[in-house]
Amino acid sequence: MAATPAPTPAAPMRAIDRLRKAANFEPIKQVVELVDGSEFVFYATPLTAAEREKAQKDAKSDSANDFAMQLLLRKAIDENGERLFKPGDAPVLRQEIEDEDLQKLILCVLRPRGSEDAEPDSKSD
Repeated sequence: MAATPAPTPAAPMRAIDRLRKAANFEPIKQVVELVDGSEFVFYATPLTAAEREKAQKDAKSDSANDFAMQLLLRKAIDENGERLFKPGDAPVLRQEIEDEDLQKLILCVLRPRGSEDAEPDSKSD
């Protein structure tokens, strides 16, 4: 019997490959409690730099509100992956939706996995 050669160590993973492997763009369910106490459910995928740049370009101004509105229009989807809003919905969202609700939706699009800062610290001393 011939001796089996020892396995050669795998080449170290390149940084870019490690980052790509870690990326997860599966839609994340978002549940927002609206000011009337009802729940609004939608999905969003994590934001990429390219999507951020496109939203900034489409905002056509330096306004953070215009940028955030573009992100909401692009990223809010239903359970089938269909966009919830059309570009023509922006004026309605701005004028007929309570700002508190709109800001909650936008925050979910910006950080679909939530904010670590908002989570209570479960570690004990």
